[in-house]
Amino acid sequence: MDESGFGLMSRRAFGAGLGLAGTAGLARAGTAGSAGKVKVIDAHAHLSHHGSRDYLERDRQLIDAADRLGIDQLCCSLLSPRHPTDPEEFRRCNDWAAEAAKRYPGRILCYCYVNPGYIKEACDEVSRCVEKMGFIGVKLYNDYVATEPVVWPLVERVIQLGVPILHHAGHCYSLIPPQPRISDGGTFAELAKRYPEAMIICAHIAGGGDWEWTAKSLRNAPSVCIDTSGSVIDEGTVEMAVKIMGADRVLFGCDMSMTASVGRIRSAAVSDADRAKILSGNMQRLLARRRV
Repeated sequence: MDESGFGLMSRRAFGAGLGLAGTAGLARAGTAGSAGKVKVIDAHAHLSHHGSRDYLERDRQLIDAADRLGIDQLCCSLLSPRHPTDPEEFRRCNDWAAEAAKRYPGRILCYCYVNPGYIKEACDEVSRCVEKMGFIGVKLYNDYVATEPVVWPLVERVIQLGVPILHHAGHCYSLIPPQPRISDGGTFAELAKRYPEAMIICAHIAGGGDWEWTAKSLRNAPSVCIDTSGSVIDEGTVEMAVKIMGADRVLFGCDMSMTASVGRIRSAAVSDADRAKILSGNMQRLLARRRV
């Protein structure tokens, strides 16, 4: 048993013995003997596209799972099933995300999803979503590698607004045919050299290929954070990210792999103080840098 009161366990034991119903201890942190509850923010979640007939039920199930897991807020984007997407579609996706946030006030925080290839339309959409609808950041997928010049105007606009970019990522040993322009940790480290003031979140350390390489590639990119999400259940992902990057740069996230992600942070051999940073403190710090 560690000082947090969680206990260290394998994720196999977590899944077999606890499941969703036993995860109320996720937010329990503090010094030994403390009953204090740390706020839990899922930095990487998704809402359902309205092309699915059951999108309302699927969004309700997301909130229900968050309730059972002890997750207070979810930072969500709503993506198009078509890639690359066009301005009409990404505007529609963002409007639907705003509708979901209204259905679950205080629970859903929205990322603005855009395709940066439409430079003017993407920058205008980010301004609309952040300034007029209260979105907390930007979500980019794999339409362009993050270091391509076409992305730079959007990064500059995001810096002006003071909000983070959550960017899809992966580092594999062979090219992923559906994602020929996927970015990885090295890409973000390069982008951070050009724009050190940008807040960049490298998505899903446990869902994008070689997670050890990813953590190491970001060692010397202090402005880039990483989220803990993903369906891969290898031991040690959180611990390595903390050791290599520092606890201040690791964000709790699920990317819809909710039990795996909760098991990953519950079983991580990190201090209470670091666990509290990961669960919400670091994300709250990023959100506090908003300029509008």
